[in-house]
Order: sequence, then C-alpha cells, then structure tokens
Amino acid sequence: MKSELDALMQARDMDAFIVFGHAENNPPMTYLTGGGHVSHATLIKKQGEESILFFGDMERDEAAKSGLKLIPYSKYDVEALFKKANRDGLLAAALRMELMLKDAGITSGRVGVYGFYDLGAIFGMLSHLQTLLPELEFIGEAREDSIFMKAMETKDETEVNRIRKMGRITTEVVDKVRDFLTSCDVRDDEVLLKRDGSPLTVGDVHSKIRLWVAERGAELPSGFIFAIGRDAGVPHSSGNPTDLMRLGQTIVFDIYPAEAGGGYYYDFTRTWSLGYATPEAQELYDQVKEIYDHLNSNFDLNAPFRNYQQMTCEYFESRGHQTLLHTKALVEGYVHSLGHGVGLNIHERPFSNLMNGDDHRLASGVVVTSEPGLYYPEKGMGFRIEDTYWVRPDGKMEILADYPYDFVLPMKKWKK
Repeated sequence: MKSELDALMQARDMDAFIVFGHAENNPPMTYLTGGGHVSHATLIKKQGEESILFFGDMERDEAAKSGLKLIPYSKYDVEALFKKANRDGLLAAALRMELMLKDAGITSGRVGVYGFYDLGAIFGMLSHLQTLLPELEFIGEAREDSIFMKAMETKDETEVNRIRKMGRITTEVVDKVRDFLTSCDVRDDEVLLKRDGSPLTVGDVHSKIRLWVAERGAELPSGFIFAIGRDAGVPHSSGNPTDLMRLGQTIVFDIYPAEAGGGYYYDFTRTWSLGYATPEAQELYDQVKEIYDHLNSNFDLNAPFRNYQQMTCEYFESRGHQTLLHTKALVEGYVHSLGHGVGLNIHERPFSNLMNGDDHRLASGVVVTSEPGLYYPEKGMGFRIEDTYWVRPDGKMEILADYPYDFVLPMKKWKK
C-alpha cells in the first residue's frame, strides 16, 4: 500500500524518487495522484516527506484534485533557462529539474527514477542533470521488484471495490458477446451469419467487444483476446480478424479492460465451443476445469504462489501433457504460469512463475488471477479458464465477478 513507500525507500537506501509522465495510463503516477488529466507532469518525493507534483498551469484544477503539494512549472523562467542552455532543450530541462529538486530539498543521495515517458528525452535530461548535481545517484529497479510493485501488491478495500466494479463490467460484456453469438443464424457449412446474411468474422466480434466495453465507460489499453481454432491454441494470439466464426471450434476469450484513463484492470477468460464440441476438445476442457476447481479448493493464506504453479504442472503431466516443469520453450501443452497480480498494471506482483521467490505469496490484500490452460495449435484448439480473486482479510479467496463455466454454448437457431 502507499503507506509502505517510505519504509521501502529506507530499506533500499533510496533518499528520493522522481516519477515522470502523464497522470493517466502511467501506473506509478496514477497511483500517487489518483489519475486525471495532468500531462507531462513530474512528481518528486523525498523519503519521509510528502510528494510534490509539478504541473502546467493549464491543468492546475486537475492537479489540485490529487491533494498533493503543488508547484507549477511557471515558477521557473523557461526563457531564462533556454538562454542559459544556449537553446539546448535537454539542458534547459535539466536546469529546470535542478531547481525543482532543490525546491524539494534534494541535492545529494540516491534517487529512483520511474514513470512512463519518452526514454530518449529522460535519458538525455538526466545525463545533463548528473553533471549539474554530481552528488546525486540516479537508480533504476527491476520492474517486478520495484518499490511501486511492492507497494501496489496489497490493495485496500477502495482499490478492491474498483477492481470488483471492473469485474461487473467485464462479465456484462462477456454476456453480450455470448448472447450475440448464440443468436446468430448458421449456414449449412456451420459458419455463423450476420443479419445481412454475410459470414460473421472474428474481426466483427472484435468490433462488438470494443463497442460494448466503451459503452460501459471502460477501456482496453492492453488489448484483448478473442481467438478461434488454431489461434486459440496460441495463448497470446489476439485472433485473426478474417477468420470465420464456426461451430464446433474452441474459442478463447480473454478480456482485461481497465477503468478509463488507465485505472484498475480486471482479468477474465472463458473458453467456448458453439453448438457442439468434439470428444477430444471436451476431454481437454474437462481437464482444465478439473485443475481449476482443485486449485480453488486448495489455495492457502500466505502460501507461496509458485506452489500452485507446481501443482498445476504436476496435474497436467499426469494427464500426458508437457509443462514448464520439465520442458523449456514449449509451444503446446501447458505453456505458461498459473497467474499474477492485477491492479493498475494488468500484470503485477505476486507472480506464480516457478523461478519467483517465496515472497510472492497469497497474502491478505492481494488480488490475483488463476488461469490454467492447455494449447494445441496444430490440433486447432486451445483452452483457458481464468478468474480474478481477492485474498480477503479473513484469508478466504473471493472471486470478484462470478460467471458460468459453460463450454458448449447452445445455438438458438441451429440444431445438429
């Protein structure tokens, strides 16, 4: 949580940090400001002191909503800085940053650098700034273990409720897609038809998904997956827009919308087969559902998340599938890890990879996914079931949005 940031800074011998970029679609900045339309901002925090948000005057009202200490960029004479820098834009930016850091009481020590911004501009500016303030040491951190990822790992109830709301929106959209598909007419060759009688494509469904998400005030900043047949067997294939929607082929529908402006995400997957399923497809789906249910019954408070990846691999190997437990560079079988945290990032701590340490735990307050799957692209099929869970203060796991697990979806206007 945010209250942990000072302790994390102290533990890592970090005297201050700077966050660059917009308040939207920029998780560290969004986390500290609450979001809003504040562009090209800079946030500076000294250990043990409140954060300072530097902003442009045109966005002063939006900046004020953050509740942070505010300093407008207009405090610094840009013309004088450009003149001093001999019209070198990066040097002028460094000269302004020097003044900003001095206003924050920072002239020496270790300073972490975060945010989403143009890498070249930040690198060039910091190179000049290092010369201007030689007693500063600018440091970067591995994303997975940064102070922000550690702080964001546990959520308070306000954050959980925002994720829960995104879960309701997500399942509403999924239900719209389900109703749309099952109400389509079907051609003799088992191809679904649009109202005008032309074949329905994956691209047509993609357009519907984008529309229905937008109508509910959410966004798809990281995309989504709606893939059929062979593409369903490639876990991160978003789906070929020209593929025809057909009966009897597996569909992996993985949707992870976020609050508008780059806020909190939800993550959810169902696998469907329209009209009917082949016996092999039904058998593989049943295996994925069996391990999904088994995991759900065995999650324990404070257990290392990787234990459940191990459990999933052992189960699938007992059913004759390859997994990452004993095979590298997999392209079929169980090819990914079980889950990850969800918040302002679609992927955040804790992670379930077998290489992750015991500190990635199912601790009270974390929000994680559970998403076992099987993938056989050359057989033209793939399967994944995913829900997002909150580890409640009482230690119980709660699904934040319920939805049915039906695999075969009956078509309203077709009979085999």
